[in-house]
Order: sequence, then C-alpha cells, then structure tokens
Amino acid sequence: MNKVAVVTDSNSGITQDEARALGIRVIAMPFFINGQIHYEDIDLTQKQFYEHLAEDIDVSTSQPSPGEVMELWDELLREYHEVVHIPMSSGLSATCATATALAMEDAYAGKVHVVDNQRISVTQRQSVMDALGLAEAGMNGVQIKEVLENEKFESSIYIMVDTLKYLKKGGRITPAAAMIGTVLNLKPVLQIQGEKLDAYAKVRGQKQAKKTMLDAMKKDFDTRFADAAARRKMHLAVAHTANEDEAIRFKQEIEEAFPGIDVIVNPLSLSVACHIGPGSLAIASSKKIGAGV
Repeated sequence: MNKVAVVTDSNSGITQDEARALGIRVIAMPFFINGQIHYEDIDLTQKQFYEHLAEDIDVSTSQPSPGEVMELWDELLREYHEVVHIPMSSGLSATCATATALAMEDAYAGKVHVVDNQRISVTQRQSVMDALGLAEAGMNGVQIKEVLENEKFESSIYIMVDTLKYLKKGGRITPAAAMIGTVLNLKPVLQIQGEKLDAYAKVRGQKQAKKTMLDAMKKDFDTRFADAAARRKMHLAVAHTANEDEAIRFKQEIEEAFPGIDVIVNPLSLSVACHIGPGSLAIASSKKIGAGV
C-alpha cells in the first residue's frame, strides 16, 4: 500500500490530465453559470468560461460538496495510508474550513491532513509539487502539513487587472471610479500575500503596470526572500487570464530581471478570473522547500 496521497482542487491550475500524470487527484471547482452548475476542466473549459464572461452571462463561484470530498477521501484511503489535502487559501474561500471540519470526523482523524498554507493558483500548484517531493522523501502526512504550513506566507503574487468591469461588477469599486479609471487607462495592481486579495497600486497603462509588478517582486527578493534569493532557492511564475501571448512576453522580461531562475507560465485559476476578468497578468514567487520538486 502506498503511504501518502496528495489531493488539491482546480484552483491550483492543475488540470485533470496533469493530475493523472503526477499521480494526484484534483477536485474540480464548481461554478454557477446562469444558475446551472458546471465543473472546471470537466464540463467547463477555460475557453467556455471566458466566452460566458464576454457574453455578460451570470457567473459565480461555489465550493465542492462535502459528500464529493468525503467520497474521494474514502476511495483514496482504501489504497493509501494518509491523504494530504491542499485546498485554496482559507482567506479566499470557505473550501478550506469545510475540508478541515470534515477531516475531524472519526473516519478521517489522523488520516486526512488538510493544509491551510494560504495559497492559490500558481503558488498553490507549487505547494502540491512540494508535497509530492516531501512524500517521496519519506515524510508522513503530519510532517508534510507542518512543513507546508510553516512556509505558508513565503509566497507573493502581484496581479495587473486589464479591465475594471469585473471589479465594478463585484462591488470592489464604484461605477464612477470604474468609468474614470477606464477613461484614464488605469490598471490596478493587486496583491496576494497569503490570506486575501488586496489593492497594491494604480498605474496608467500596461507597461507601467508590468514595471510596478517587477519592482514589487524585486523588493520582495531583496527583503522578505533575501536569504532564499541569494541561494537561488526561489520559484518564479507568470500567470494570466486569457492573455497567454502577453504572458510569454512578460516571462522574457522577468527572466531578464531575475537571471538564472526558470520562469513557468500558467493560467490564473478561474476563481480569480471570475473577479478580475480576462487580460490580466501576474508574477508569482515562492520559496523552494528542501525536498520539494
């Protein structure tokens, strides 16, 4: 019997095909589209999702049902000793709190370890890769959870929002502010430093937004991550919402600014895209964990 199974959700950006290749399980996040439920990467592709947004169809996020989560755990515990479950940040969704409560039930106590390491999208993806590496190195579920949670604030994401439409729709800015911002070509730069999505800066135009994000990440490398950066123990990634061509160009700029560090490109999770819309760019980093992949 294998020892530790790794589970995450599709907020990590890991597709079902990638999950099979990695030997993990990914719970598809549910979305309500015009009142009907659909599941990310099951019957809702990235292309379909952005088409719905463009058509102004009502799209909202939800969370997996407790029954679905427990059914997956039951299946895995017939094959594995333990399950390490890595959901999206508890500061961004109730998904983590629900899973944590379920894991306290007698059937799962001591067997299912829910990791609240305050990650989403590409940094959550890296946590999954780290968990796989730690399991391969011989750590048990308790130890993997402890390592990941000890490192939970050792990541950083800066996101440029291309359109103010969805921030207005979600009530994060007023219609008047959205109108003025659109006229002035303002590009909000948001940040995720663990628990939640916060404002970071407002700049004019994409070029200035990219510079702001690069400068912010350089500052993090010089301060918060100075020791790890000096030892080249950092991951870097570009993320985007339906903006792959620009993301690839931004990747080249990042590689020039941070020589010697490999930079990956991935879509931002649809849960984030639901609130910021298409056209965004993001830069993300996290510390490398000793035995991580």
